[in-house]
Amino acid sequence: MPEPKTILLAGASRGLGLGLAAEFLNRGWNVIASARAPDAATGLQALHRSHADRLSLATLDIASPDSIKSFAGALGGRTIDVVFVVAGISSQRDTPIEDAPLDKVALEFITNAAGPIALAAAVLAHTPPTGTVAFMTSLLGSIASNAGGGLDLYRASKAALNMLAVNFSLRHKTRPVLLIHPGWVRTDMGGENAPLDIATSAKGMADVIEAAHKPGVAYVDYRGEKLPW
Repeated sequence: MPEPKTILLAGASRGLGLGLAAEFLNRGWNVIASARAPDAATGLQALHRSHADRLSLATLDIASPDSIKSFAGALGGRTIDVVFVVAGISSQRDTPIEDAPLDKVALEFITNAAGPIALAAAVLAHTPPTGTVAFMTSLLGSIASNAGGGLDLYRASKAALNMLAVNFSLRHKTRPVLLIHPGWVRTDMGGENAPLDIATSAKGMADVIEAAHKPGVAYVDYRGEKLPW
């Protein structure tokens, strides 16, 4: 039998990241799941107890260059077939950008846009030339579909991620690069009124990732449907 594939899930302490870890484990993959404080992530710890042979836990703060460097250095000779950067924040949901504290603006852009690209670049040597790199984005990062406004900082940070991922793809033309919108999901960020549950979104995103073989960048939702830039 062929060796199981390995996926890195950056930001898997809870919500969609944790749901994706469970989904890929159920599909027979090896999973490297990172969190800022994995020892305190009770759901992730429970998943690890039941899948200790295929689930590795790692400490990673995507907003810290030193943490990214340390994480990449600790990978040793491991091969990663898919990198999926899930981590993200939304700290100023109801605040117009002109009223948002500049330190909050900086942290959200680093966490949602610059950090994911930096991590992908740092671990690229551990991936095959045609290995998939995926980033958790949002339909809210689409300029073309913004008819309602609001969520200034979050929208802008995800639009920045989309642009940076296109640039990343142009630098690494042999590999699929995915920008995946998970849908509106019932998580701490999505809220209790969201129509999707975590399992449905995670299954759809896993299907999209497993089907990704074409080099170049794609901006899609959890069903694989293309989204407007």
